[in-house]
Amino acid sequence: MKKLIVLFAVIMGFTITASAQDNKPEFKFNEEKHDFGKIAKGKPVTTIFEYTNVGVEPLIITEVRPTCGCTIADYTKTPVLKGAKGTISITYNAAVASPFSKTIVVTSNAKTPVKNLIILGEVVESPARTSK
Repeated sequence: MKKLIVLFAVIMGFTITASAQDNKPEFKFNEEKHDFGKIAKGKPVTTIFEYTNVGVEPLIITEVRPTCGCTIADYTKTPVLKGAKGTISITYNAAVASPFSKTIVVTSNAKTPVKNLIILGEVVESPARTSK
């Protein structure tokens, strides 16, 4: 009888935990990877990742961390309600001529608490100016 009661308690615990998970907020990004293509050296470029909270509870981003110092991030800092949109703005400093691929780590209270956004492209030397 004790085993039956313990089994019932465990099943109820899992059921409550699972139903609480269904209410969690969740990201739905328009894109999670952005290709800048070829960009001129010395000219920073910016892209905006837009997302919608497709969960029930408000979505709160706690951190947006680029993986290198050449990338700056800004983001919606207020809670994003169900069905509302938020943004994450990423600026890449195109200082060195070479291909690049950078990851931005987004931490939140979402069902998937850590998301990785990716920017990539190739920084090329600016064409030399000719004087006439």
